[in-house]
Amino acid sequence: MSPASFEPVLTAVRRSRSPRTAWGALRLWEPRQWLAAAASAAATAGVIGVPTAVVPNAFFGREVPVQWWNYPALALTALLSGLVLGTYLRPGPPAASGGRLGMIGGVLSFFAVGCPVCNKIVLLLLGTGGALSYWAPLQPLLALASVALLAEAALRRLNAQSTCPAPRA
Repeated sequence: MSPASFEPVLTAVRRSRSPRTAWGALRLWEPRQWLAAAASAAATAGVIGVPTAVVPNAFFGREVPVQWWNYPALALTALLSGLVLGTYLRPGPPAASGGRLGMIGGVLSFFAVGCPVCNKIVLLLLGTGGALSYWAPLQPLLALASVALLAEAALRRLNAQSTCPAPRA
């Protein structure tokens, strides 16, 4: 096979991740999609921020103080999750769903911003010393991976909307 035979595939892959095309899809959103995205973002911030005590509350606490990067990680996770969930009001083609990436990104974010010694799974596997020595330094990397997966899912979903828009009802 010649490299030229791969060109249509490469063009489709590049187009499926185009920020310009995604921005165009966002400009076409209706108010109900923006409302769903905002509500989803707020719910995501609550579901991740409250149990990890990044958002101060009376129900959950932390043994280790919140790190400075926890706040932008939570904000980006909420924003990108809202965008991904907002795309589900107008379904795109099933092949470009990005649904798994968004879900994995959200779960990674939960582990990334959580207290390293409050996570029972990490404590069972590594102990308190291991949680602080090994897990805590990995958390910023988990946060980056989470945001990257959510951004990829949002790009795929938004690009699918603009390249194959659903007809208006």
